[in-house]
Amino acid sequence: THDLDLQKIAGFWREVGVASSQNLVLKSPRRLEALFLTSREGELTVKAAYNSSGSCETEQIVSSEVNASGKFVFPGRREIHVIDIDYEQYAILRVSHLWQGREFHVLKYFTRSLEGEYEPGFWRFRELTADTGLYLVARHGRCAKLLKEELI
Repeated sequence: THDLDLQKIAGFWREVGVASSQNLVLKSPRRLEALFLTSREGELTVKAAYNSSGSCETEQIVSSEVNASGKFVFPGRREIHVIDIDYEQYAILRVSHLWQGREFHVLKYFTRSLEGEYEPGFWRFRELTADTGLYLVARHGRCAKLLKEELI
């Protein structure tokens, strides 16, 4: 693995694709639309915008632990692992969390822009998730737009 550049990962990311072998992960009424990342002194702050049954919600979490290979650990036994990233256009993340005593894993595809889905990174994402089974492409979100414009 290449070392992750924390400065370059900063900024706006819109969630485009989600893949999981666990149906429950895809059925949540509270859907992530975008992330805004800021990094300072090896600490990563994530502002997440969710669409919760039609209304926008945000949550801010700070990673308690970051390592150079691109693994971030957050409170509540949540982990984000950067699988593939080109910083300019796309990022593929593996998100793991423990919920009700079960471990859930999701692969997520993010882009920098509000439009466009089928960039080269998307096909890489499809490749990585070919055997996953369940799969979802995000609906276009106004919460993502609001986050990008920093209105929420």
